[in-house]
Amino acid sequence: MKAIIPVAGAGTKLRPHTYTQPKALIPLAGKTILSIIVDQLVEAGINEFVFVVGYLGEKIQHYVENKYSELTCHFVQQNSREGTGHAILLTREVVAGDEILIVLGDTIVETDLKEVISADVSQLGVKKVDDPRNFGVAEMAENGIISRVIEKPQIPKSNLALVGLYKIRESEQLYKCLEDNYQRQIKSHDEFQLTDALECMIQHGVKFNAFKVANWFDCGRKDTLLDTNAILLKKYKAANNPVLPYENTIIIPPVSIGEGCNIKNSIIGPNVAVGDNTVISYSIVKDSIIGSFSNLYEVVLKSSLIGSDANIRGLSQSLNIGDNTEIDLG
Repeated sequence: MKAIIPVAGAGTKLRPHTYTQPKALIPLAGKTILSIIVDQLVEAGINEFVFVVGYLGEKIQHYVENKYSELTCHFVQQNSREGTGHAILLTREVVAGDEILIVLGDTIVETDLKEVISADVSQLGVKKVDDPRNFGVAEMAENGIISRVIEKPQIPKSNLALVGLYKIRESEQLYKCLEDNYQRQIKSHDEFQLTDALECMIQHGVKFNAFKVANWFDCGRKDTLLDTNAILLKKYKAANNPVLPYENTIIIPPVSIGEGCNIKNSIIGPNVAVGDNTVISYSIVKDSIIGSFSNLYEVVLKSSLIGSDANIRGLSQSLNIGDNTEIDLG
């Protein structure tokens, strides 16, 4: 089995960070979005990967080749962003008829991947959501088999959203549907959608089971990225990753602080992830993600996403405050 991870998107909802950094490499709970996904798949037994790269793709390739040199990795270039269906179609020659596991590069899910991989029927990950109109949606038949999938329906007939995790046994049938849709210019929302190809497979008699995921984290927007960081920090860091002491600094867990950081006279946490070699002085940081090689001096940050190599200097304040006084400097 091969795992396909499309990471060619420009990440427009996370700009300005994604002007210089691929969305998949944004730091998250002491790792990156991409490393969390790859580590999950490796743990489940997959050791061959196909990355669909485009925007800033050389950074993805450099990162993967350095961090995962023991894995078999292929890189397929998507020069024009025409949707996930087009991205997957480009991997046809590399896949060469094998079973595939597709994991979208901005989505982290928690489920029993080994069970999904070993299933003898193709599988689509789903989760109930309050408003499914912004997602691919799966409709279920009475026998538990998926009867239909549709991309971002205006009037959904189901609240089961596709979470971006797909186990496909009949990969050649998938590629035939993708090719047919591409040749006939069948699009949804102005893009070639993977969902439309899956629906084509269903219409041709391919059976899909739905499996529900325990947790689903969409890392494509700032607010959901910060929420995901807080949740994963509690899971990954609190139990087994103690933070080193820093000069005159209070650490409020959970936090993740990278290697080579210099922090003093500050309050860090809770829910803060700091990249490598970052300097923080006389600052208060909570509920935030700070990139690597950044420099923060006299700043107060809350619910912030700071990129790598950033230099932020706040305003010094000298106060003379009497008794029973309340001041909000926010």
